[in-house]
Amino acid sequence: MAEPHPDVVIVGAGIVGAACALALARERLRVLVLDSQFAGGGSTAAAMGHIVVMDDSEAQLALTARSRQLWSGMVPGLPPDCEDEGRGTLWLATSEADMQAAASRQASYGRHGVVASVIDARELSRLEPNLRPGLAGALHVPDDRVLYPPAVARHWLEHARALGATLREGCTAQELHARGVIVRDSAGSVATIAAGAVLVASGIDAPQLIPELPVIPRKGHLLITERYPSLCHSQLVELGYLHSAHTMSGASVAFNVQPRATGQLLIGSSRELTGREPGINHALLRDMLHRAIAFVPALAGCAAVRAWTGFRPATPDKLPLIGKWDAIDGVWVAVGHEGLGITMAPGTAEMVASLMLDRTPPVDPLPFSPTRALAATPPGRAE
Repeated sequence: MAEPHPDVVIVGAGIVGAACALALARERLRVLVLDSQFAGGGSTAAAMGHIVVMDDSEAQLALTARSRQLWSGMVPGLPPDCEDEGRGTLWLATSEADMQAAASRQASYGRHGVVASVIDARELSRLEPNLRPGLAGALHVPDDRVLYPPAVARHWLEHARALGATLREGCTAQELHARGVIVRDSAGSVATIAAGAVLVASGIDAPQLIPELPVIPRKGHLLITERYPSLCHSQLVELGYLHSAHTMSGASVAFNVQPRATGQLLIGSSRELTGREPGINHALLRDMLHRAIAFVPALAGCAAVRAWTGFRPATPDKLPLIGKWDAIDGVWVAVGHEGLGITMAPGTAEMVASLMLDRTPPVDPLPFSPTRALAATPPGRAE
């Protein structure tokens, strides 16, 4: 059974797939979005929702800075259920060495037009009086944001549908071929969809379609509290977070607390490699909460509502794979964003749309090219 012929089929209706659907629909392309479950699920539903500039590499800094710039232009149109707030980020320094690192990051941010300032312990205490005493200071990035990712993904898809895109939930992509994909719906019916292009944006599930993709699931824990609206005001992250977040061996925790529009507090974060086993690691969760209480002692008296786990699609070199997958004609990928998929979604979509339409993206696409994965693995299927 043959299906209609869209210009682009997008596999995955998380926030990256949704952003790409909207960007391509705005270019007047006929877009079909498929998701094996539902829009805004998967890693998007489990995410923290921090729109943050990160500088683990020059390429990461370029894409997160550009993406945050795009976010700033998009948030005025978000509905209230997206819970967008301009909270800013305080990167907390525990030592003089941390303060030196904060100054270095301020300089690198400045080269990309990102406003940031190094503040001392007294100013930090004024901004966040519930932090423990004895911290050295912080890097303050005032234009970072907090929002609720699943609602954003659904909103973007509704916008894309208003521009002519189609969304099919409960539809699983089973196999890619040259300029097309074989799918199975929830009733078990199998169909072939021919398309001008297929974009794989399915996160940790992407290797099921393209086994050569070096994307692995990294499990993380989050916990949300009851409402304590005055306990903290900015996204609070320890400066050592980057080391924890990007060390691929073993389990780790780092302090990361986010105030939500509801008045609740979202507490993270952890990283571990467990395959796709979703259960809560209670020892790791305990370590994560102890780390949070060490920075904000008042958290010890807060009541928890629930804890959960999610999987971040990670790559060995810490950068997503964005661009054409040359092993299969007409196939593109936008995967492997790990904990930055929410932030990078608009910049990724801009890059995908530019490359598909043979335009030069504002951010250099070369560091994100999927050809680096092809070069590191046996050749894929050529069709």
